[in-house]
Amino acid sequence: MNERRARVSRGAATIDEATTALRLEGCSTPRGWGNGPGDRYDWHEHDHHKVLFCLGGSIVFHTADGDIALQAGDRLDLSPGTKHAATVGPEGCRCVEASRRTLEGAGPGAHRYS
Repeated sequence: MNERRARVSRGAATIDEATTALRLEGCSTPRGWGNGPGDRYDWHEHDHHKVLFCLGGSIVFHTADGDIALQAGDRLDLSPGTKHAATVGPEGCRCVEASRRTLEGAGPGAHRYS
């Protein structure tokens, strides 16, 4: 089966909506972070399911399947073992993320992907 390893949900999530969704889905304690324009993250992977909300600015995640551009309010789910890199947009970015062991038990809206 050819399962997508990176999924994006377009939206307008606020910090409160993002942290509520992460809590309801049983994720780890959310961690906020931000970067300046043009900052980059080299290729890496995680052993957990990563859930990330872009809350301000923009960031592009690079995967073997292509680039995923996130704007403020968008959500990204990355399956464990998904190799990815990232490039911060021209206005920087503000994000909040957490980890979840599996997609099972995800709360309402967790599977609305575009």
